[in-house]
Amino acid sequence: MPNNAAAVISTLQERGWYLAVAESLTGGLLAAEFVSVPGASKVLLGSVTAYQNSIKQNLLAVSAELLNTHGAVSAQVAEAMAVGVRAELAQAAGLSTDRVIGVSTTGVAGPDADGDKPIGLVYLGLVLPGESAVSLELRLSGSRQEIRAAAVQSAVSELLEQIGN
Repeated sequence: MPNNAAAVISTLQERGWYLAVAESLTGGLLAAEFVSVPGASKVLLGSVTAYQNSIKQNLLAVSAELLNTHGAVSAQVAEAMAVGVRAELAQAAGLSTDRVIGVSTTGVAGPDADGDKPIGLVYLGLVLPGESAVSLELRLSGSRQEIRAAAVQSAVSELLEQIGN
């Protein structure tokens, strides 16, 4: 099985790009996937685990309106998290956002559904240099841990596909 995280790190190094990660559902697992790759420190700026909505608002600049209208588990919030973490970490690192990718995860891992949002509903947010943010909706199944792990693998695979390796 190919190591997609290593391929992402290698491609980012080749392009002179950096990575900023915002996680809710995955709670640090996505950043850990990248950190497990030797040399990740050359491109991974950092990660924000924004589990509470107040953290999404105050650290990632996700608007209260988006959270109230669409909920934390939504395409709109996933995109806003990716944009927010890219802006915040790029600024903190003294970089222009045109060299930084933002990626985010939000979703419902269970054991209970979140209102009308079922267990296994996951949104990935992604913003590449010079592009608008996009999101991907996933419907995953399994235990809480299996859903979180599948979300990480999906995020890494999607990122690899989007950066064109």
